[in-house]
Amino acid sequence: MSDKKYYITTPIYYPSGKWHLGHCYTTVCCDAIARYKRMKGFDVFFLTGTDEHGQKIEKKAEAKGCTPKQFVDELVADIQKLWGLLDISYNKFIRTTDEYHEKAVQKIFNKLYEKGDIYKGKYSGKYCTPCESFWTESQLVNGKCPDCGRDVVDAEEESYFFRLSKYQDKIKELLTTTDFLQPQSRVNEMVNNFLKDGLNDLAVSRTSFKWGVPVTFDNKHIVYVWVDALSNYITALGYADENPELFNKFWPADLHMVGKEIVRFHTIIWPALLMALDVPLPKKVYGHGWLLFGGDKMSKSKGNVVDPYILSARYGVDAIRYYLLREIPFGSDGNYTNEEFITRINQDLVNDMGNLAKRTLAMSKQYFDGKVTKPTEFTEIDDTFIANINALDKKVEDWMDKINVTKALECIFEVIGSANKYIDLNKPWELNKNGEKARLNAVIYNLLEAIRVTSTALLPFLTSSPKKIFASLGVCVPDTLDSLVYGQVNAYATTEIEVLFPRIDMKKELAELEKLAEELAKEEEKNHMG
Repeated sequence: MSDKKYYITTPIYYPSGKWHLGHCYTTVCCDAIARYKRMKGFDVFFLTGTDEHGQKIEKKAEAKGCTPKQFVDELVADIQKLWGLLDISYNKFIRTTDEYHEKAVQKIFNKLYEKGDIYKGKYSGKYCTPCESFWTESQLVNGKCPDCGRDVVDAEEESYFFRLSKYQDKIKELLTTTDFLQPQSRVNEMVNNFLKDGLNDLAVSRTSFKWGVPVTFDNKHIVYVWVDALSNYITALGYADENPELFNKFWPADLHMVGKEIVRFHTIIWPALLMALDVPLPKKVYGHGWLLFGGDKMSKSKGNVVDPYILSARYGVDAIRYYLLREIPFGSDGNYTNEEFITRINQDLVNDMGNLAKRTLAMSKQYFDGKVTKPTEFTEIDDTFIANINALDKKVEDWMDKINVTKALECIFEVIGSANKYIDLNKPWELNKNGEKARLNAVIYNLLEAIRVTSTALLPFLTSSPKKIFASLGVCVPDTLDSLVYGQVNAYATTEIEVLFPRIDMKKELAELEKLAEELAKEEEKNHMG
C-alpha cells in the first residue's frame, strides 16, 4: 500500500427531494480527483453521504404520512443508485442516521460541553426553515434569508451555544494568512461578509422538533446540524470510536470540496469546532461555483432541475461526466443549456476524440491489417508532435494540483486536437498511394501513441469510452499514469472501433428534449395534485 495518502470529501447531501444534475457536479469532480490520485499512486479515501436530520425532513415526512427515517431511506437509495450510474468510486457512504455516527456526535457534543465551549442559553432571532439557519436582523437581505431569499420567522427557544466568538481571531488568521480556502475570491467573501462585524456564538441544539441526535445529558434537546453534519468528515473515519485506525491514517483531510453556498460552514464553523476538539484542521476547502439553469441556481423547489437519468440514457454517462467537468469554469458558476450540452458532445467527443480514434484505427486496419511497429526515423513534424505528447503528464499534474479539472481536460483535448491536425499535415492516404510504407507506418504509430496516451490521461474523467479505445488498440487498460509517455508500445495489433459518440442532430434533439421536459412537468404536476 502506498505511503502517499489522500482523503477527499464531497459535502453530505440533504435528502429532501429529487436529485438533479447540480448534485452530480460536486461528486463527479471529486470522483475525477480521487481516480486521478489513485492512478498517481496515492492511497485514496473518498467519502460522500447524506445529511438526514432536521425540521424540514420531519415536516416533509409528516406531510407524506411516514416516519422521517422512511422518508430519507427512499431518497438515500435513489442517490446511491445515481452514484452507481455515474460510476462514482467512493470508498464510504456515510449517513448521519448511522448509529456509529450518532454515538460519535454525542461524544463530541459532550466533550465540547465539558470543556466549556458549549453552554446553555436562549436563542432569539430570525429563522429560515428551508435553510435551517438562524440569522440576526443585520444579516438579512431585504428582510429575507441571505442564503435562499425566502421569508424568515421570529424564533425564540432554549438552546445550547458553541463559543464560536472565542475562535474568531484564529479563524481570521487561518483565512487570511494561509491557502486553506480556495479560490481566493471566496476568502474575501468570508472575511467581508462574516468576520468583519465579529462572530456570534452559535446555536447548536434545538427543542422545537425531535428528528435529530439527542443530547445525552438534556433529553429536551437534539444536536443541531452544525455539530451533527459537519462532524461526518471525522466520524466516518472512526473518530471517537473504539477503532480509529482510519482516522489516524487519513486525517487531516486533503480536500473538502463544497458548493459556494456552504463555504461559510466549512471555513468558519468547522475549523472552530476542530480547534475546540484539539483536532488538526483539514488542509484545504475548495468552494466551487453553481451549475446554473437559464441563469438561475438549479433547485428542487424552483423545478428547474435537469434529470441525469434521462441525459445518461440518451447520451451515455461519459457525456454527462465530460460536460460537468469541462464546461463549467472551475470555481465559477456555469450555465447549463441543452444547446451547450449537445454542442460540447458534438465538438469534443464526436469530432475530436471519437473521430481521431475511428479514423486512425480504420487506417491501421486498411494499410497494415492492424500491425504497426515502432518507427526508427522521425521528421521535424514528428518531433514537435511527440514533444506535445510527452508534455501532457506534467501539464495535467500541474492543473490537478491546483484543483482545476477543467484545465486538465483542456490540455488532454489540445493533444487530441493536435493529433487530428497531424493527420491533415501528413496525409496518410497520399503516403499509401505513393508507396511510402515506412513513413506511413511511422505516422500511424505516432497517432496510435497519441490515442493511447490521451486515453490513459482521460481514465480518471471518463470511465467507459477510454476502455473501449484500449480494447481496439489491443493494449491493457493501465491502472497507473506511469505510461503517459511516447514509445511505450513496440508493436500494435489493432482492430477497428465502433462509433464512441454518435453525432447528434441539434434541431431534432432540442425538439425531443423539449417534449420530454413537458411530459415530465405534467407527470410532476399529476403527482403533486395526487
